[in-house]
Amino acid sequence: MAQRFVLNGISYHGSGAIKEIPGELSRRGYDHVFVSSDPDLVKFGVTKKVTDLLDAAGVKWDLYDEVKPNPTIKNVQDGVEAFKRSGASAIVAIGGGSAMDTAKAIGTIANNPEFADVKSLEGVADTKKHAVFTIAVPTTAGTAAEVTINYVITDPERERKFVCVDTNDIPEVAVVDPDMMASMPAGLTASTGMDALTHAIEGYTTKGAWELSDMFHYKAIEIISHNLRDAVKEAKEGKPGHGREEMALGQYVAGMGFSNVGLGIDHSMAHTLSAHYDTPHGVACAMLLPISMEFNKPVAAHKQAGIARAMGIDTSGMTDEQAADAAIAAVRKLGEDVGIPRTCKGLVEADLDQLAADALADACYPGNPREATPEQVKDMFRQIME
Repeated sequence: MAQRFVLNGISYHGSGAIKEIPGELSRRGYDHVFVSSDPDLVKFGVTKKVTDLLDAAGVKWDLYDEVKPNPTIKNVQDGVEAFKRSGASAIVAIGGGSAMDTAKAIGTIANNPEFADVKSLEGVADTKKHAVFTIAVPTTAGTAAEVTINYVITDPERERKFVCVDTNDIPEVAVVDPDMMASMPAGLTASTGMDALTHAIEGYTTKGAWELSDMFHYKAIEIISHNLRDAVKEAKEGKPGHGREEMALGQYVAGMGFSNVGLGIDHSMAHTLSAHYDTPHGVACAMLLPISMEFNKPVAAHKQAGIARAMGIDTSGMTDEQAADAAIAAVRKLGEDVGIPRTCKGLVEADLDQLAADALADACYPGNPREATPEQVKDMFRQIME
């Protein structure tokens, strides 16, 4: 059976990487771009770091900053109309997963108008054309949306998130500049970093994992687990440092893997929490990560032993089950050390039937290495009740 692997055509990494953006646009003849960002990044001057470069290069730009933390169908539809009005021919997405996911959906619909209702993009959409040329500039170290073929949109009416998977949505150019992440507060650094670790761990144990994806995920687990504490400390102190630089790389490496092989039940449950309670995605993933690992241990102990080794644990003399327990304990301790809460505000027993049904219907669930019953999913949700 053939194994497909999709990555950006070009990516730039390191301090000052955003300086490459005007050149990438110029080489392709783009002189008018649509900038997708969020209002806080505009307010605090983060978006301006890129638009100043566009100004200096004589590139015209129009800004769309009506992006919510969990982008909705209406966000996308409004963005598509704004893109059409602008007359731009390329997109520059600046922000976390929300801004980049919104840009992916806008660019996809702009070139495939038959999917204008947005909901039709759920799952694996049969788009015919690649999205509008996009340069993605992440400002958080977690989602890796700049290198994935996935994006997530919220349907407020149905209180659910839906995942879209499409090789046509991947940004042609990713610019991973740790300087663009310097304004992340400690809490966001922690939650997005744990999201990245969840990507790496779920990608390592998913049904679709194979040698090429394992290479990326193992290294990502190593980078993230060894640097997240330092990155959070640097964020608290308000200064750049090695931890933040490594997290910028680690989250991208994780994205290179999971984008191609999928995730699992942690993400399907986290999407459900975010849709029902507006729980930040990274926080939801982090709360559930040791719980979902414990659930998967009966079928994934050997892989989880590898996770332990990637995290720096000496597993000499341990059985796979013992090493898996050590990995789960290390993940739980990392979450505690960086300030991840243990419980989800608003989660109540009366909601569990719907939450379990939504989680099992989520596009990430089929990749989980162990099948789950609704009652087992409810039991996992109960572990994060207040």
